[in-house]
Amino acid sequence: MKRKITIFVVTFTILSALLLVLLGAVFCRMTLHPFRRLGTPPPNATTVTVLASDGTSLSAWWLQASKPNGNCVAVLHGIGDSRVGAQGFAPMFLNEGYSVLLPDSRAHGASEGEFVTYGLLEKHDVIAWSTRMKSAGCRKLFGFGESLGASILIQAAGVRPVFSAIVAECPYADLREVAEYRVKEMGHVPAIVAKVAVGSALAYAAWVDGLDLRHVSPLDSIAHASTPILLIHGLRDSRTPPYNSERLAHANPRDPLWLVPNALHTGASRAEPREFQSRVLDWFAKH
Repeated sequence: MKRKITIFVVTFTILSALLLVLLGAVFCRMTLHPFRRLGTPPPNATTVTVLASDGTSLSAWWLQASKPNGNCVAVLHGIGDSRVGAQGFAPMFLNEGYSVLLPDSRAHGASEGEFVTYGLLEKHDVIAWSTRMKSAGCRKLFGFGESLGASILIQAAGVRPVFSAIVAECPYADLREVAEYRVKEMGHVPAIVAKVAVGSALAYAAWVDGLDLRHVSPLDSIAHASTPILLIHGLRDSRTPPYNSERLAHANPRDPLWLVPNALHTGASRAEPREFQSRVLDWFAKH
């Protein structure tokens, strides 16, 4: 009887371990390889490219203001989106004289790259784009990002203060924590299952792909960043709850937080269009 129980326990342990590895592999593949969204460039857009530090070719649309003020804005999209989705913000900046860069993040749109790394590599990509923007004659650089794009900008600010100011809408504070939250809430599974699934995925990414995503943390970056960052978050955001931006603001009290009562994830511009535009443009103008 004891031998049968031992065999059962060993078998169960082995099968559970294999299941966790499989679960981690599937989750990792899904999150590192999003759907690529492609589209037609807007009128008067020029396609520009830059090489990332690892040799990856990154693509963007460049929009020159008709009456340039000498300053430029990089607009970064969220996960699974591309410059196609980000171009809706361009008129707000172009009308004020800012030229606009709309990059496709690595592994998105027309940019190369095998993986999305949630800021691990992208923060350096942004710095490469800032050099390209300076070479185009931009005096001051500003960054605007949504969701993943916002989190990347915060992490870039932690590496080097290349932007005069940043607006970050609905960023996550810590990759592991937001991943666990999304698995738990969207998969309707217990917290312990979400924690194991995400832990397995991170281990798989490190083991198979050589990506150490454990330390992707905008929270750590913003704590020592000198770049002024305006945080914006919708109070009805169920994908990346507003406590993420609240934690970020607490980590650097110099950075203000605007909580938008009726806004969903990255929905502040739809919930409060006039105030959104006013706050964003005023933030850039004062820096």
